[in-house]
Amino acid sequence: MRLLVGTKKPLVLFAQTEDSATLSGHAFVQTCGRFDDRRPLKGTISMKRNFTICLILLLLVSVSSTPASAQNRYIVRTSGGLSSVLNLCSLLGCQVNRSLDGNINQTFLVTSSNNLVVNLLNFSVNLVESLLGIQSIEPDALLPIPLPSLNGVPSGLNDTTPVNYYGTLVIHGYAAQPAAQIIRLADAQNGFNVSGSGIVAVIDTGVDPNHPVLAPVLLQGYDFTRNQPGASEWLDLASTGISTTTSSNAQPAVVQQSSAAILDQSSAAILDGSPYVAFGHGTMTSGLVHLVAPNAKILPLKAFSSNGTGNLSDIVSALYYAVQNKANVVNMSFDLSYPSPALSQAISNANKAGVVLVAAAGNENSSARVYPASISNSVVGIASTTDWDSRSSFSNYGSADVWIASPGENVVSTYPGGAYGSESGTSFSAPLVAGTVALMLSVRQPLNQSQAASALSHARLLTPDLNHGRLDAYQALTAWQNSGSSSGWSWSW
Repeated sequence: MRLLVGTKKPLVLFAQTEDSATLSGHAFVQTCGRFDDRRPLKGTISMKRNFTICLILLLLVSVSSTPASAQNRYIVRTSGGLSSVLNLCSLLGCQVNRSLDGNINQTFLVTSSNNLVVNLLNFSVNLVESLLGIQSIEPDALLPIPLPSLNGVPSGLNDTTPVNYYGTLVIHGYAAQPAAQIIRLADAQNGFNVSGSGIVAVIDTGVDPNHPVLAPVLLQGYDFTRNQPGASEWLDLASTGISTTTSSNAQPAVVQQSSAAILDQSSAAILDGSPYVAFGHGTMTSGLVHLVAPNAKILPLKAFSSNGTGNLSDIVSALYYAVQNKANVVNMSFDLSYPSPALSQAISNANKAGVVLVAAAGNENSSARVYPASISNSVVGIASTTDWDSRSSFSNYGSADVWIASPGENVVSTYPGGAYGSESGTSFSAPLVAGTVALMLSVRQPLNQSQAASALSHARLLTPDLNHGRLDAYQALTAWQNSGSSSGWSWSW
């Protein structure tokens, strides 16, 4: 998935609660006092400090009185907690929608119908930060998910012989696909007698909660697009009448330009050419985590809709939720074209909690930095390789974004309806690595970001643009086992 936003730097804007007052009238008088009242202002800050705040607020209100045509969304970070955002918002006529970081109360989603002048805000941001504790404010844009095209139906979807895979019946084309063989998955599982442990959070479009392969290991998860428990992909298609089960007579077919799946004709007709271009994406990434680590629990976090869009605020919320719900690993099959202060802070929080973060390196055939993959020492970025160990033509490359690579072309995975599908992209390379980290947790715990990155770097060297090379699960587990109990490993870019 690729998150694209036109601006390179976050804008600086302001926020408030749903029922708070505008700057006119009583709210302003309470905060700033009357200009003809020469008594010192109440509170702990000096009259000079209050006067400076009031001047800033007067300037902001003078340029924000013209309403915009729609609500604008912003992510606000503050060191002053909810009260600092509420105080500012009560003056500016915006709304505090919700906290994005649980009980930490330092990151909030804010909406406003006002037009705020960017140049003025950029001018005053240092004063606002020092006086009110506002650290950053950035747009919460609705972001697309581009996916590479798929050329026809991969042969793995026709390999439907049922086989037992760790207590569950799956198709042979899933369990024995080339990607599993290339990363030496069976060697790793059998050589170390491991099948994964811990919790892997998957931030994506959700999951089919009733898929027979995934259901035994799925946790309830959360739907940030609806702000409710559960993470079902089916809710996005509730109005279509599509069947949530696939018949035994279903055949492989190209569903969208970027995907193929085993589907009934009626379901294929609904999805073909529909706006639901990313339907199944989360079920497939979850299925690849499960392929590698079949006994690890999966925590589905729905931050994207099946129409291929998602809000940055939902991704940030999902990261904090993953940490607070004891995830050991987070798979992030998306990339952002610019650095986000809120996303960086959420990643830092996860690192401090000992959570291992894995991210797709992107599908733009570029060495330009993308985020979160390029956040140094905090995330392992994953490129895509072919079944012949060359870089995929669509995959991003270079050490800024890529720690290692993993197979990402025509991979076969679980698909909604109890079926199987196939897609290509770094989105599907990353969960193979996240699953490998869950295998490492079966070997020994605890495991932090630095330790995981060091073990994963024991990969098969290919070309310099893929940094440490292509994932070798067996070598990664060997390196982790041989590292002993040391926690002082270091990794460099």
